Amino acid sequence: MPKGQPNVVPQDGLTTRQRRNRPLLMVHTGEMKGKSTAAFGMALRGWNQGWNVGVFQFVKSAKWKVGEESAFRALGKLHEATGEGGPVEWHKMGEGWSWSRKAGSEEDHAADALEGWREIQRRIAAETHDLYVLDEFTYPMKWGWVDVDEVVATLTDRPGHQYVVITGRNADPRLLEAADLVTEMTKVKHPMDAGQKGQKGIEW
Repeated sequence: MPKGQPNVVPQDGLTTRQRRNRPLLMVHTGEMKGKSTAAFGMALRGWNQGWNVGVFQFVKSAKWKVGEESAFRALGKLHEATGEGGPVEWHKMGEGWSWSRKAGSEEDHAADALEGWREIQRRIAAETHDLYVLDEFTYPMKWGWVDVDEVVATLTDRPGHQYVVITGRNADPRLLEAADLVTEMTKVKHPMDAGQKGQKGIEW
């Protein structure tokens, strides 16, 4: 893709403008860090375009103070006060969307994750958001808490103009096949290899 130009132009009957504006299903997977960070970068650009952004975190603890969450909540307030950018919603563990490492059986956690997915389905049907960030959503699929085929069908048949980005390791091959954009984060080198733990401003 030299200079952002596609290698081939498909014979799909669409104009260049229609093809450029087609909403994408995107997956960030792989063992290396940066999957969520890249997704939040997309969300930041979407906010700047005035998009309605919905973030749904499926694994990170509700007690974990995520830097991006604070920033996006502030951007949401800025939009409410001035009209700049777009609206933002951020949902995570402890707010009824998925599971956290707290008391309760695996069945409880699975039920919470499934209800989180059901709410996302309702929002997709209602065309609530322009961009959905389903952070760490590969894990509930891997663990069998949500049905992969159902997820793929819902996302590929979504109405309107809705972008979706899913993050997490071990993305199911069926999801990868359905996606328009797949990025695999591959580790070349990491500070943890030398015994160094995560750092403020880098990991959170």
